[in-house]
Amino acid sequence: MKFAGCAVNVSRIRTLSLLRRSLLTAGLLWLTGCASPPPAKPLIIAVNPPAKAKIALALGGGAARGFAHIGVIKMLESQGIVPDYIVGTSAGAVVGSLYAGGFDAFAMQKIAQQLDETLFADWTLGGRGLLKGEALQDFINQHLNRRPLEKLRIPFGTVATDLNSGERVVFRNGDTGMAVRASAAVPGVFQPTRINGKNYVDGGLSSPIPVKAAREMGADFVIAVDISAIAEGQPVDSMSSILWQTTTIMGSIIGKNELASADIVIRPKLPYVKSWDFTARHDAMLEGERAALVALPAIKQKLGR
Repeated sequence: MKFAGCAVNVSRIRTLSLLRRSLLTAGLLWLTGCASPPPAKPLIIAVNPPAKAKIALALGGGAARGFAHIGVIKMLESQGIVPDYIVGTSAGAVVGSLYAGGFDAFAMQKIAQQLDETLFADWTLGGRGLLKGEALQDFINQHLNRRPLEKLRIPFGTVATDLNSGERVVFRNGDTGMAVRASAAVPGVFQPTRINGKNYVDGGLSSPIPVKAAREMGADFVIAVDISAIAEGQPVDSMSSILWQTTTIMGSIIGKNELASADIVIRPKLPYVKSWDFTARHDAMLEGERAALVALPAIKQKLGR
């Protein structure tokens, strides 16, 4: 009897144990089915913002017609379009150096209105030009507190031509006034500018509108300002006029090649502004504003603004 009773008790214990396990398993399965799944981690995709285009302003040569550059800059500034690089040839180098040095369009307009062209008339007897060019050099350096090219507010390059080799040279370091003087040294008018043992003359002979130099400086988007004279209709009744016409023809051909790689070309209408006529400075600045205003929609569209 004891053995049988003991067997019965063990059987009951085993039955109860199996029942508890079944209930526990069922409970866990029920809880698992009713519980909410853990929230999925959000999918994060790294997206780099589009890089801002590096804008360059390529200012061409054209003597007194260069006042139009100030009007162009004035209009661009009013729309918040400020270049990351500035490159200038001849008259463009004069305006470009002041702009790169911290003068805004209104400050340059004030300088232009008070400018007396006789300030640059440092005549010389004999030699290789009628004017020395030292007065222009001093004018630039005085306004920029004699800061060298590499110390200007905006990276700036000025284009000149090596008189011996004919090669285009872009100055980005050193004496700012001297580099601008070299860029504006029109042969026969200004004496060649001697820098580090080499003679340099007007940058317009090799790069009238310095688009290529702007690209070399790192620009993604180049706004070129063409103030060059049109060859057609120019007088050719004297030796000086023939010389000037020859330069104009050559410059227009070279300029077309460079302008082809510009993103935007601004051409102020300046048929009545003579190359040495400082009295038309106000009209030239207004024409620069008008031309830039016309170009603004295309500039904003291409820049995605």
